[in-house]
Amino acid sequence: MLDKKIEEARVAIRAQLDTTDNPREILKSPAIKDLYAQLSELPNEEKAEAGKRINDFKNEVISWVHEATSSESESSVESIDITAPWSANVPGDQTANPLPPSQGSTHPLHQEIEHICDIYRRMGFVVEESREIDDDYHMFTSLNFPEDHPARDDYDTFMTDEGLVAPAHTSTMQNRVLKKFAANLENNEPIAVIVPDRVFRNEDLDATHEHTFYQVEGVFVGKDVTVGNLIATLSAFMTEYFGEELKTKLQPFYFPFTEPSFEFAIERPEILKKDDSEEQKWLELLGCGMIHPNVLREAGIDPEVYSGFAWGNGIERMVMMKHGIEDVRHFESANLQFLRQF
Repeated sequence: MLDKKIEEARVAIRAQLDTTDNPREILKSPAIKDLYAQLSELPNEEKAEAGKRINDFKNEVISWVHEATSSESESSVESIDITAPWSANVPGDQTANPLPPSQGSTHPLHQEIEHICDIYRRMGFVVEESREIDDDYHMFTSLNFPEDHPARDDYDTFMTDEGLVAPAHTSTMQNRVLKKFAANLENNEPIAVIVPDRVFRNEDLDATHEHTFYQVEGVFVGKDVTVGNLIATLSAFMTEYFGEELKTKLQPFYFPFTEPSFEFAIERPEILKKDDSEEQKWLELLGCGMIHPNVLREAGIDPEVYSGFAWGNGIERMVMMKHGIEDVRHFESANLQFLRQF
């Protein structure tokens, strides 16, 4: 008997849904109320099962209403091409256009990312994009962070309820690029890749810290690769980027994914020197090191045959140094007075 009542309610509500202007009113339908009223007439041992079947039907009706309202909402929104100039999407008088396409420019960060990529391309590196949402494996496990290891705490990482990660570094791509370009090694060619992209950390905002910023990761793997190759590569890049010959030095550090690990410092460029003191001589710039054998193994590369180095540095910091920008928050401020300088 209950099955018959539910089927009658289903037919009535579907018919009502096809004619109503307000699908949400269906949820107040007398047909649903009548079904719940039937429960009081049933024996106690049947009420639980009957209540479940009525709830399942109500959830079915809710899904119909959601589908109807979603379709209605989507049909009422006019489609536009977000990549097109203002004039393509706004009809009528164009004199009100506050930002004509002819006055647009590339954001200073993206100008510098292109410049950085160009330098590395000329050095033989391939450019790969990172991901702005990733998983625990690529953020930690593939990079030699054992589960529950305290080194994970150094990365105050944004995570979703589903366990996905907003990458705190572009090193999340290291395992992927090692696997993608592993065939290079079989052809006696090195793996040489850089990965520039956005990363995210739970930072207190100030003149030198942002929760969202850009980083470039570099990976180089081949036979007989040494720390000397690491120093030569980074020194050549810094000289080209800053436009002057700069001395460099390494100082010991710790990263789980490199061994040995270093901080890479450069002789402070003239534009950044306040005086000739020893304190003003060196500027720590990035982290780097020889890729840990466990990281190579995890990517299917034999560390007994191949070795390599990796590094990562913040792009905003490089741009601030190069152009004498005093506050990292300018980049995300949308301040036209700042942006028009570039």
